[in-house]
Amino acid sequence: MTTVEILYRYETPPTEPQIFALASTKDVYGIRCLTFDRAANTLRVEYDATRLNAAAVMQLIRQTGLDVEEVQPVSALPAAPEPAPAA
Repeated sequence: MTTVEILYRYETPPTEPQIFALASTKDVYGIRCLTFDRAANTLRVEYDATRLNAAAVMQLIRQTGLDVEEVQPVSALPAAPEPAPAA
């Protein structure tokens, strides 16, 4: 699994129906986490790049009705450390 996160900016705060629609995107296989920063008007999306790509994530977010633009390029998060081999 390759965990990637993208930062999006929005102009208008999400409405209640948009919040519910965004919450349902977590049911999409590969979406790991959605984090809002209301003070900065940003949405951070963490996803599995082996299942989705940046264009698919953008499409999922826009389908909720939230108008967003990408402000930070895709960045891979560090992978979890491999367990030590048994001696």
